[in-house]
Amino acid sequence: MNKIVECVPNFSEGRNLEKVERIVDAFRAKENIKLLDYSNDKDHNRMVVTVIGEPESIKNAVIEAVGIAVREIDLTKHEGQHPRMGAVDVVPFIPIKGMNIEEADALAKEVGKTLAEKYHLPVFLYEKSASVEHRQNLAAIRKGEFEGLVEKMKLPEWKPDFGPEERHPTAGAAVVGARMPLIAFNVNLHTTNFEIADKIAKKVRFIGGGLRFCKAMGVDLKDQGLMQVSMNLTDYTKTAIYQAVEMIRFEAQRYGVSVAGCELIGLVPLQAVVDTTSYYLGLENFSTKQILESHLME
Repeated sequence: MNKIVECVPNFSEGRNLEKVERIVDAFRAKENIKLLDYSNDKDHNRMVVTVIGEPESIKNAVIEAVGIAVREIDLTKHEGQHPRMGAVDVVPFIPIKGMNIEEADALAKEVGKTLAEKYHLPVFLYEKSASVEHRQNLAAIRKGEFEGLVEKMKLPEWKPDFGPEERHPTAGAAVVGARMPLIAFNVNLHTTNFEIADKIAKKVRFIGGGLRFCKAMGVDLKDQGLMQVSMNLTDYTKTAIYQAVEMIRFEAQRYGVSVAGCELIGLVPLQAVVDTTSYYLGLENFSTKQILESHLME
C-alpha cells in the first residue's frame, strides 16, 4: 500500500453487542483494510473503531458502516455518560504513511459530502477540515448534544457543511475531519463523588487553564463504583500521558482521593509509550530503537 490512512470512527452504541458487531462487520474481511481495534463501553454507551488502509478502501468501508449505524441507532432512546450528537458521532481521518494532512482533509470532505447525500445526514467539518475557526474544536460543535441540535442548527453559524439544515430525527448529525494522532486516555478515581471528578477534569483540561493539548471531562462509572477523568490528548509530543496522569494525581490529593487505574481507548503511538516509560522508570536516553519489536517492523 503506497498511501495509508487511519480512521477512528466513534459510534453511539456500547451496550447492544449485536448492533456493535453489525457495524464492525463493515470493516472486516475487506481488501486493503486492516481492522486494528474496536472497543465498546457500557457506561459511555459508545464504541470506538480503529482501522487503517488505502484511502479509497477506507472511504467505502466507513460509508457502509455509517449506513448501518444510521439504520440501527436511535438517539431518541440513547443514554450514556459520553457526550454525543450523532449515531455516528465523529469520524476522524489521520495520515499515517505516504500522505499528508491536506490529503487526509480532502478525503474527509469527500466522505462527509457522501454521507450527507446518501443518508440525509447533516455533517459538520472539524479540526484541520473546519470551514470556520469556531468549528475546529469538537467540543464546541457537540455542545448541546443531540437534544440541543434542533435549536442550534437554526442559528446561521451552525449551518452544517453538508446535508440538510435540520437534525436527522434519529441519527442526529455527524462530525468529520482530518487531524493528527490523538490518544484517548482515562484515569479512574477511588470515589463515588462526581463533583470531584468534574472539578479535576476542569483543572486538567486546557480550556480550564490546564494542559495545553488536553481535553477532559468527568464521567460516572456506576457499574464499577468509580469516577473517571476521561481525556483526549491531542498532541502527545507536547502534552505527554504521564503529565496528565500526574496532574490528575496531584489535584486528587486535595480531596483525599487516589488513582484506581488507567485505561487506554484504541491505539497509541509507540513514542508516547516510550516517553511515559522513560519518565516513570527514570531511563536516560531511552528510545524506540531499544525496543526489540521495533526492529521487526523495519
